[in-house]
Amino acid sequence: MIQVASLHDTPEGAPELSADVEVVIIGSGAAGAAAARRLARGGVRVLIVEEGPAVAPSQFVSDSFGAMAQLYRDAGAQVAFGPAFLPVLQGRCVGGSTVFNGAICWRLPRDVWQEWVAADPALEGGLPWEAIERALDEVERDLEVAPTDPAIAGRKNELMARGAAALGLEGRPTRRNVRGCEGLGRCLQGCPRGHKLGMDRTYLPEARTAGATLWAGCRVDAIAWRGTRALGVRGTTFSGGRFTVRASRAVVLAASAVQSPVLLQRSNIGDGPVGEGFQAHPGVSVAGRFDEPVRMWEGATQGYEVIGLRREGLKFEALGFGAEILAMRLPGAGAEFARAVGEMDRWADWGCAVRARARGTVRPSGRSGVKIRYALTDEDLGRVRRGVRVLGELLFAAGARAVACGVHGFAEQIDSPKALARFEEEGPRDPRAYPMAMTHLFGTCRMGSDPRTSVVRPDFRHHRIENLYVVDSSVFPTNIGVNPQNSILALATVAADGILRA
Repeated sequence: MIQVASLHDTPEGAPELSADVEVVIIGSGAAGAAAARRLARGGVRVLIVEEGPAVAPSQFVSDSFGAMAQLYRDAGAQVAFGPAFLPVLQGRCVGGSTVFNGAICWRLPRDVWQEWVAADPALEGGLPWEAIERALDEVERDLEVAPTDPAIAGRKNELMARGAAALGLEGRPTRRNVRGCEGLGRCLQGCPRGHKLGMDRTYLPEARTAGATLWAGCRVDAIAWRGTRALGVRGTTFSGGRFTVRASRAVVLAASAVQSPVLLQRSNIGDGPVGEGFQAHPGVSVAGRFDEPVRMWEGATQGYEVIGLRREGLKFEALGFGAEILAMRLPGAGAEFARAVGEMDRWADWGCAVRARARGTVRPSGRSGVKIRYALTDEDLGRVRRGVRVLGELLFAAGARAVACGVHGFAEQIDSPKALARFEEEGPRDPRAYPMAMTHLFGTCRMGSDPRTSVVRPDFRHHRIENLYVVDSSVFPTNIGVNPQNSILALATVAADGILRA
C-alpha cells in the first residue's frame, strides 16, 4: 500500500499544515513517481504532493463514465479550444494516468531523439542516448514489460493481427506493464485486481519504503521563490485548508504538460516560451461489424498494434472499453441504432494515434482552471484522413462486413473497401467532422540550450531558477509518435540522477 496523508478532512479553522523537506515533488504520475523513487533511494527527504485522491483497486468502478468521474481530470471533459473542440484526457489521482491507461509500453524511438539533437546539439550532452537507454532498461525490468499473452488477448486483438497480415502492414502484440493479467478489459477504468503495474502499484510504494511521503488531495497553487532560488510550494487541500511545504534542496515539477506550465505562470515564472508549443497525439477511431462475436470489452484492453506507418506519423491500436462507450460509436438512429446495439457483441472499434505537427498554447484561466488552444494543421488533417482510411481497410481485411467511420458528411456505414479508396483525398477538411480526442501531451516547458526558445536546460533545470526542475513530458521538445509512459519514466529517472549529483 502507498503511505498517503489524506488531507480531505482538514478541520475548518485548523492551523495551516506545513512541512520541511529537502525536495518537494508536484504530481504523482509517471514523472513524479520515478523522480521520487530515485531521490528517496538516494537518501533524500522527499514529499510528493498530489491534487487527486488515492483510489485502491477494490474501489475502481466498472462503468466508463463513473471511472472518468473518479480518476480523470474534469471527469474527462477537459477540452482544447480551436476550430474543433477536442477532449484532452488526463489523470487526476495518485499514480496519474498510469492508473487507467492501456498499459502500452514503448521505448523512446531513437529517430525522435535524433530529431531533438539535430535541432539543438546541446541536448546530446545533457541528455545522452546511453543514459536514456539505461533508464529504459531499468523501467522495463521494474514494470515487467512483455508482449501481450495470446491466452488473454481476446478476439479484437486477434482480428487486428489478421487485418495487418492481410494488408502486409507491420504489427505486433503490444508490450505492456502487467503482472498476471486476466484479460478483464478494464485497463481504462483501472484494473480492479491490481494487475496493471502503474505507479500506484510500483514506484510510489517503493518510494514510500525508501522514506518518501505522499500527500493526496492537495492542489499546489504556487511555487514560492526568491531571486534565483525556489523555496517550496503553497496550496489548498480538498476541504479548503491551506498548506505550505519548504524545500531546502529543490522543487520538482511533474504535473503534466498542461498543469506544469500553468503553475509556472501562476507563480510569476513566465520565462521563455512557457505554455507555448503544446503538442499531442490526436486519436481517431473507426468501428467495424463482424459476423462472429468479438466482445471488444473482453481481453487485453489494447493488446495489438500496427506500427508499419509510424514514420508517417500514424500508429494503429486495437481498443477496448465499456459497452456504453462502444454504443456511442455505432451507426444509425431509432430502429437502426437499436439493431446495432442488439449486435454490439459483433462490433470492434480500433484507433489511430496521429503524430500531429500542430502546436498550441496552455494558459491559466480563472482562479484554478486552464485554457488550451489548439488547431490541427492541413497536414495533420491529411494524416487523420489517411488514418481513417487505413483503419477501415484493416477492419475489412480482418473480415468486417460493415464499417462505420463516424465522420460527419461521409457515409454513416459502408460495406465495401471501395468506398474508402478516395477518402484520403476527398474526405472532409473540417476537423469538426471527425470524432477525436487528445492524449499524450508534450512541449509546453520544452528543454533546450537557449532560454529564449526553451524553459529548462538540458539537465531539466529551469533557466533562471537554479533549483527548480521540470521532469514531465512538458520538457519534450516535440511529441514522439508513440505511447510516452516509459519515455517519461526514463527521462524523469535521468533528471533525478542529475539532482542527486547536484
